[in-house]
Amino acid sequence: SGSAGPRSGSRLPPSAAAGVFLADVFQSHEEDDRKVRRREKNRVAAQRSRKKQTQKADKLHEEYESLEQENTSLKREIGKLTDEMKHLSEVLKDHEKICPLLHCTMNFVTIPRPDALASCLPR
Repeated sequence: SGSAGPRSGSRLPPSAAAGVFLADVFQSHEEDDRKVRRREKNRVAAQRSRKKQTQKADKLHEEYESLEQENTSLKREIGKLTDEMKHLSEVLKDHEKICPLLHCTMNFVTIPRPDALASCLPR
């Protein structure tokens, strides 16, 4: 009779079925190999990326340290220059009190007076 059971005519002969099974196993093994290679490649790329990120952070930290040192040095220099400016301002103020050029009525003459200027200069 024409009963359609597990032994119907769509079955492959045992040798062909074994070949299909082996092809599936081989293809599955190739896919596994590809996954393993892809994972390894991704792991190496991630490692390289983390190393690059760390190097960038280290470089930024070094630059920060250098700029901090430079900033400290510049602040020190500003302090010294401010002190010098205060000192020179005091010297100028003291000098202005006794300077004949500032007290002379001839100050408005445009011709330089070497004798008056000489008396103002330090000896």
